[in-house]
Parts: sequence; C-alpha cells; structure tokens
Amino acid sequence: MDLHRIALLRDSFGRLAPIAEPAAALFYRRLMEMDPSTRPLFARTDMAAQGVKLMQALGMAIATLERAEQLLPKLREMAQRHVAYGVQREHYASVGAALLWTLGKGLGDGFTPEVEDAWAEAYAILADVMMDAAYCVRAA
Repeated sequence: MDLHRIALLRDSFGRLAPIAEPAAALFYRRLMEMDPSTRPLFARTDMAAQGVKLMQALGMAIATLERAEQLLPKLREMAQRHVAYGVQREHYASVGAALLWTLGKGLGDGFTPEVEDAWAEAYAILADVMMDAAYCVRAA
C-alpha cells in the first residue's frame, strides 16, 4: 500500500476510536446477521472483550502496515489461533463485508469512496496473509 492510503486508514481509524466500543458491537451484530455460520464461533465469548480485541488488532495492523517484518508474524499467529477457534476460509469474506459496512456507519460522510477503497485494499492484503498462514499446506 502506498503512504497516502496508509494515512487515510490511520486518519479514519483515529476518527473511529471515540466510538470503538459501539462500533465493535455493531460489527459483530452485522457479521452474525450477514453470516449466521459465525454465531457459534462466539457462543461462549464475552463480546465486550472481543470488541476490544478487534479494535486492538485493527490498530496494530494499521500501525504496522509499512513494516511487514513486524506485521506478518503477528498476522500468521492470529490466523493459527482463528483456525483453532473454528474460523473457516469463507468467514474472511463475511468479516470484510461487515467491516466495511461498520466503517461506513461509524464514519458517515467521512467514509468516502477513497477511504473505502483503502480499507478494502488493506483488508484484502491482511486476509490473504492470514488465509495463506491458516489454510495453505507448505511442502516440507
């Protein structure tokens, strides 16, 4: 990603920070509406704590986008944990759609087409890395 797009992500994420808790709740509600197969993944989850984790993960990713040596190992580790929780490859598309929808709701007019494109690109990059780490079999 270029530096301009990274700046758009950081600025928009910063504007989301004051409403992080309700935004996270909105995200999970939308995710489970869009993809009911995700509901069992959170059956025994403290959703407030999960929302904090979501925002921390997004913040970490946005903060380190241009430093792959820091970001990639964390994404791979997170992907492995998600497999253990039961996350399937198909869930990544649902998460991406719910994330963009939530950002649109949370940022309102600030969710311009340019900002949306930057988030879509960033999510695609992050999801590809995670799916590769989680589901691709490597030759020994």
